[in-house]
Amino acid sequence: QVQLVESGGGLVQAGGSLRLSCVASGTFFVAMGWYRQAPGKQRELLALINRVGSTNYADSVKGRFTISRENAKNTVYLEMNSLKPEDTGVYYCWGAPNSWGQGTQVTVSS
Repeated sequence: QVQLVESGGGLVQAGGSLRLSCVASGTFFVAMGWYRQAPGKQRELLALINRVGSTNYADSVKGRFTISRENAKNTVYLEMNSLKPEDTGVYYCWGAPNSWGQGTQVTVSS
């Protein structure tokens, strides 16, 4: 059974940091990523990483967020720094082509 399980969300003040983790099981994902869904908005892509570590970022998080992975642990991370209130939302882990985690809530207070 393919499964993605996120952790690490929570409440943080603006300017703070959080680290999200996503553990995959049941398969090895060649590409993984993180998406965010803010209240009343569509889910948006934040960051992607392939199996050799090449990354891509949305302009909104470039320079503040870092995606990384540990293939041996089948885990992907999202290090989030300089958080802003507009970063608030549910963060979802994604594995290619169409596997999703249950989401973890991130709330940034001003």
